[in-house]
Amino acid sequence: MIWVALLDVLMLAISALLLPPGTAAAVAPPTALMLPFAFGAAYLWRSPQSRTAADWSLMLAISGILLSVCLMGVAVGDLLLERYLNIMLFVATTAIVIFSVPFPQTLAIAGIALAFYLLFQIGFAGSDTGTAISGFMFFASGLGATVVARRTMNILAHKSFLLELRDRKRLAELARTNLRLDRLSKTDGLTGAANRHFLQERSRDLWASGCPVAILMCDIDEFKALNDHLGHLEGDRCLTEVAQIVTECTRPGTDCVARFGGEEFLVLMPGANEAEAVAVAERIRRAVGVANLPNPRSRTKPTVTVSVGVALRPSKGPALSYDEVQKRADAALYAAKRCGRNRVRVWNPALDSRGLSSAA
Repeated sequence: MIWVALLDVLMLAISALLLPPGTAAAVAPPTALMLPFAFGAAYLWRSPQSRTAADWSLMLAISGILLSVCLMGVAVGDLLLERYLNIMLFVATTAIVIFSVPFPQTLAIAGIALAFYLLFQIGFAGSDTGTAISGFMFFASGLGATVVARRTMNILAHKSFLLELRDRKRLAELARTNLRLDRLSKTDGLTGAANRHFLQERSRDLWASGCPVAILMCDIDEFKALNDHLGHLEGDRCLTEVAQIVTECTRPGTDCVARFGGEEFLVLMPGANEAEAVAVAERIRRAVGVANLPNPRSRTKPTVTVSVGVALRPSKGPALSYDEVQKRADAALYAAKRCGRNRVRVWNPALDSRGLSSAA
């Protein structure tokens, strides 16, 4: 509508330059009539409006613009009235193509334009009724085809919008499914801790970064006795609760807790020194003891306990692989078991890994 107003101003300037002074003066008022309709609609649409208000304000603005074009034709005289009526129909056709309004409003714009054409042909152009109706039918067929085309465009646009919404929904569902599958592929199905596959990925990334890493090997003491006496369902419940306790005792978003074996859990602690690693290991051991999970056949306590082995990737000295540090943590774990279980041990060179199987 702002462009309509600008073109109207340009039309006023051209009329003043090209038309005789008397004709230019006569054309100026109906030409200027476009401005309040165009600017009024533009001002109204600056803020969001209801669909009804937007549609009917558009109808009013277009009707006023069409009427001003017809009055311009009357002002210049009978010789050019036919030309201005044709321009009016062209403006109506353009409005139907440009503005995507509901079908009833589209029909109304076409009807108003044709009614103006017939009215001004008979009332001002001096055309006989037959000629006016003939021209009316000719332009009605053109406007009718435009209305049908506009209707088809609206339907296709609506279908395209619905298809886009469907595709977006499917993409969102696919993304959620992929996220769930990715999470499942990295999670132990029973305990919810990370699985060995994700542990390998995480350890590979940490070793590639070169940062210090502490490894904690946590093993449930006398777990076979718990399974044999209380049954595998109680054993599964114990594994799930111990995994949750271990996770709660570590640093969220930093440490990686993974189920390493049947009743073993491994914790990767990037950037941790020995004191920090031992503090977390002791926190895990005490928290499991406080949980009072039953293990009546245990030779350590009648409740579930854990032993923890700690080893560190040194920041200085010879570079150690992940497997070497993990074996050191494993040796420290079984040293804790040989010393009576329910304790934390840190690897040192004096630890002997012989006879580990007998300590389990």
